[in-house]
Amino acid sequence: MTGAPYDVLVLGEVLVEIHAAAALGELADGTAARISYSGDALNAAAAAAAAGARTALLAVVGEDELSTPLLRRAAELGVDVSHVRRAPRPNGAYLLSDDTAGDREFVYWRTHSAGSTLAPAHVESWRGLLTTSTALITSGITAALSPSSHDAVLAAARLVHEAGGHLSYDPNFRPRLTGRDRARDLLAWIAPLTGLLKASCPADALALVDTDDPDTAAARCRALGARTVVVTAGAGRLLLHDGSGARYQPVPPNPAPVDATGAGDCFTGTATARLALGDGLADAVAYGTAAASLSVSGRGGTGRVPSFAETAALAARHRGLTGSRGARPPRG
Repeated sequence: MTGAPYDVLVLGEVLVEIHAAAALGELADGTAARISYSGDALNAAAAAAAAGARTALLAVVGEDELSTPLLRRAAELGVDVSHVRRAPRPNGAYLLSDDTAGDREFVYWRTHSAGSTLAPAHVESWRGLLTTSTALITSGITAALSPSSHDAVLAAARLVHEAGGHLSYDPNFRPRLTGRDRARDLLAWIAPLTGLLKASCPADALALVDTDDPDTAAARCRALGARTVVVTAGAGRLLLHDGSGARYQPVPPNPAPVDATGAGDCFTGTATARLALGDGLADAVAYGTAAASLSVSGRGGTGRVPSFAETAALAARHRGLTGSRGARPPRG
């Protein structure tokens, strides 16, 4: 699966995921661990592909022994990796344990990683893809990896916007990666270019728009120029503001949550895919929340990537969607 245009492109970082069998504060010699692959870009790309979108990953990975299984896993998830670039650096990695709330810190190893070499020159090499594909997903994490990554995110966002494409952006503020002032400046610049801006509350909202109230956060993001804003505020709370007012959306509960890692990325990938495929905003958001709810049944960022059939069925049960309303079948 190569070439353009795509329904969804995802610009960002792929990480090696080390999933510990014990809480991080209880690790000991001999603690079992499971290797997988994640990172917000891969999580979102996998969700977009599962939702039926023709999806490609725009990233830089290493030339070490982990790159082959990393790219193989992405391809298994339905993501086109033919445009991924290589760098003579190690791949970034992180350590985590199960977390149903999604509010704990990870332990990262990503300084001088291959992913951090992402630069405007890479974006220029992808110009044809960015200007002909329907949608781009990127994040504040990608921009915070290095000065060159920051400039690459801005360059890609500008290209997509000027070409009339859709941009989905998640600030994903990480204080260990970037300062508040730099993240705020980036948000102010990129918000007017976005078709969908997803922020968390209180984490993103407090750091970037000085509030722990979801309604106020959504209004302030809209005031920055974002066309549509989604604010996630913990399990079961999602606020949508599209200019006609802010309203909470029904979120299907997961009766047996395991790990919330990547749930927000799953939402963004799914919602963006469905928008790119022509669904209305309300249906795209409903599918995004359903997919995110299903995703927390797995361990790690890509441990549970629901099929669109599962997502649509849950959305229909929970929100009263009919089987035909906005639910185009995935592309073959």
